[in-house]
Amino acid sequence: MKLKYNAPASLTFALVATLVLLIDVSVMPGIIEALFTAEGSKTFRVDNIPAYVRMFTHVFGHASWDHLLANLTLILLLGPILEEKHGTRPLAWMMVFTAGINGLINALFFETQLIGSSGIAFMMILLVSFANTSAGEFPLSAILVVGLYLFKELLAIFRYDDVSQVSHLIGAACGAIYGFARTVGAGRAARRQKSSPPPAGAAPGSTIVN
Repeated sequence: MKLKYNAPASLTFALVATLVLLIDVSVMPGIIEALFTAEGSKTFRVDNIPAYVRMFTHVFGHASWDHLLANLTLILLLGPILEEKHGTRPLAWMMVFTAGINGLINALFFETQLIGSSGIAFMMILLVSFANTSAGEFPLSAILVVGLYLFKELLAIFRYDDVSQVSHLIGAACGAIYGFARTVGAGRAARRQKSSPPPAGAAPGSTIVN
């Protein structure tokens, strides 16, 4: 029996995030604040190029091991499922896009700085809810899971703490958009395939050998 690197996007993300926190607490204190923290509206400047980079890299920075493990538990649980369903490259781009959207919205509308990958974790929660969907159908269990998570986050918005519930909701919205877009796209492709006529000279139901 041998180990398999079965989910490159999820595993690589987890390894990099763990390495970043390990370096911050043991070798180079302050590296997370310097390189892996997204700006808030108070400190963001349009001409500050590194700030745009940190809009994406903030997902690798975490405040503590508890913070990191809470996010990686979800990412390592859901990521391999999504990579098998959608492919490694599409999921990686979804993670990059979600990080960028979270960082940009935080820089424009919120004064506090932002670190952590909870937005990506919530994106995956919503996206995995679409895993068993088919054209015209949506699992009731998925609706309940989505509803419970969103209800919990909406309630938490009114509680003062250092957790960005807005980042969770943005991630969830990204996951819902990705899932809906891919479900609709798959449904249209299936309908086109059903409606397309067989190749010339082929009898219906026959197999074409290329």
